[in-house]
Amino acid sequence: METQYKIEVYKEGGKIRCFQNSTYSEKEKKVLVTTQNITNKKIISEILNGECNTNTALAREIGISKATVSWYMKNLKEIGLIREIKRGKSKIYKINISYRNLIERYK
Repeated sequence: METQYKIEVYKEGGKIRCFQNSTYSEKEKKVLVTTQNITNKKIISEILNGECNTNTALAREIGISKATVSWYMKNLKEIGLIREIKRGKSKIYKINISYRNLIERYK
C-alpha cells in the first residue's frame, strides 16, 4: 500500500504507524501517536484541564513516580506538545498553544 501511495509510514519514538496518505498534517500525526500512550494521555489531560501542572502534582494524581513524570515530560517537550515555564525552583507545564486545538480534538 505504501508503494501505491495509499498509506504513509510515520516513525516516532521507535514505533512505526501508518496513516492514510494526505489525510493528516504532521502536527495531527504527532498528537495521534503521542496520545496512544495511556500515560502521555493522562499527563496531557491533567495539564489541559488545569488540574495539575507540576511534576509533583502530576505524579500524585496519576499515581506514578516524579522521576517517571520527568521522563515523560522530557519526551513531550522534545515532541513539542508541552512547554515548561520555570518559576523559581518550580517548573510549570503548559500545553503548547500551537497544539492545543488538535489535542482537544483528538483527546
